[in-house]
Amino acid sequence: MRELNKVGVSQMLIVDPMSIYYLTGVRNYPGERFYALLLRRDKTPVYFLNNLFTIPLEVGAEKVWYSDTDPVMEIVAPYIDSTAPLGVDKDLKARFLLPLMELKAASAFVNTSLAVDTVRGIKDEEEQEKMREASRINDLAMAELKKLVHEGVTENEIAEKLLEIYLSLGADGFSFGPLVAFGANAADPHHGPDNTVLKEGDVVLFDVGCIKNGYCSDMTRSFYYKTVTDEHRVIYESVRKANEAAISKIRPGVPLKELDLTARNLITDAGYGPNFNHRLGHFIGLSEHEFGDVSSVNETLAAPGMIFSIEPGIYVTGDTGVRIEDLVLVTEDGCEVLNHFPKDLEVLG
Repeated sequence: MRELNKVGVSQMLIVDPMSIYYLTGVRNYPGERFYALLLRRDKTPVYFLNNLFTIPLEVGAEKVWYSDTDPVMEIVAPYIDSTAPLGVDKDLKARFLLPLMELKAASAFVNTSLAVDTVRGIKDEEEQEKMREASRINDLAMAELKKLVHEGVTENEIAEKLLEIYLSLGADGFSFGPLVAFGANAADPHHGPDNTVLKEGDVVLFDVGCIKNGYCSDMTRSFYYKTVTDEHRVIYESVRKANEAAISKIRPGVPLKELDLTARNLITDAGYGPNFNHRLGHFIGLSEHEFGDVSSVNETLAAPGMIFSIEPGIYVTGDTGVRIEDLVLVTEDGCEVLNHFPKDLEVLG
């Protein structure tokens, strides 16, 4: 509500299920049905629920139930102050927003997603500890993944074993589908595992993450199999130095774009500037990608409690790709790297 006050809005309709979970502790997957939390200044929040949903008795909000055949927006509208602007989040579908506009449920409709996103971007101590635990498990999983690398193995064969690894280590599941890439496949930053067979000289790239107690981890490590060429060694070391240099600059008050620039300049100086074709990092927490990034245009200042990735990469089409990714927590005087898996170049096999 403090964030809403800053933009002169006294009410907001939130429909993003993860944001509602953040605010209420209730996890629900509504599918196509309307599901929302209405925040109102100096009034009890209102929770709009389909009769199909199962919700705890006490959530700190007035519950308003509806059925599949009810005109749901006509039920919602009377709870909104029609004389004031209504903040809505970026996920409100047109099939719900347009009827509210036709009903003149508010004097104006404003995208106020930042009110929730900004608050979610700063993790409290409990959230920080959960993020540490998710990354601790991810470190252990990376060590197990590395053991699966052998002659004749395919990307799919390794990827298919990761869920079992995570569950055995105490994780609750994936935070996103694992990315496993051998050789030239790693030149595609989002290559999904397929039946490519590992061969000598290939890079082996693992971009993986698990979820534990609702919070996500995300880490990338790149290895080489049996041999590594001089050029591939230069590529790897350039990415590692970019990762470490960016991390070394993290402290409160530093613009996030400076972190991107630090890594990008190092990779450019090594002769691979055009081959680093994405932003340096993204925020993470309840979702593997949350609002906020570490990019060349983001002037947001680093603040204690922020957690984001630092993941420079070099991608050479038809040849190889290397990415090294860590999650970092901004502290009062610097940062804490949540991953502890080694980053020195390792040749497997």
